[in-house]
Amino acid sequence: MTDPSFVPYRPPRILETEVLERAELFYELMDSRRSVRMFSAERVPRLAIERAIATASTAPSGAHRQPWTFVVIGDPDVKRQIREAAEEEERTNYEGGRLPDDWLEALAPLGTDWHKEFLETVPWIVVLFEHRYGLDADGTKIKNFYVKESVGIACGMFIAALHQMGLATLTHTPSPMAFLTKLLGRPENERPFAMMPIGYPAPDCVVPDITRKPLDQVMVTL
Repeated sequence: MTDPSFVPYRPPRILETEVLERAELFYELMDSRRSVRMFSAERVPRLAIERAIATASTAPSGAHRQPWTFVVIGDPDVKRQIREAAEEEERTNYEGGRLPDDWLEALAPLGTDWHKEFLETVPWIVVLFEHRYGLDADGTKIKNFYVKESVGIACGMFIAALHQMGLATLTHTPSPMAFLTKLLGRPENERPFAMMPIGYPAPDCVVPDITRKPLDQVMVTL
């Protein structure tokens, strides 16, 4: 077993008044974030996506395994194939009886359906894969820990980074998502976690008129 190695950690100390100011500014920024299904085809620099992924990869993870892979897709033909496969699965969900009635009822106020044309409109699609287990140089399996928790945190940080840049996204999870593993040529230890189209909102973009739960419904102080 390798002995742990440590380095000093001395982040700058922020005064209480500035802490609260920063907290409010960040809250206001993130409170303006919305999931988008109407995208512009306007160009987005690849470097912006890379920086968002680098930010996401600063997320904490179980035993620091970082059990994720972000696959970045800009090729129009691959985006078309993703759309076709996603719509096939989603049509079965919405019209083929795969989704139970209570789920369809919950989705109704959001106005979603099986059409996913935005998957071809956006300049980029990023598919986040979770590593069910790791592989060392000779192919031996390495156990990962708290995989979904770790990948979920990274996903949230990725979304926050995109919003900070003024970009929009959607955590799209067509079910089942196994087609992404095959289409994108990912190894058997990886499993799709979320697919995120990324771009600027379309000029005529609209989003569902919804509100978020107030603080007293999501927080308990003891």
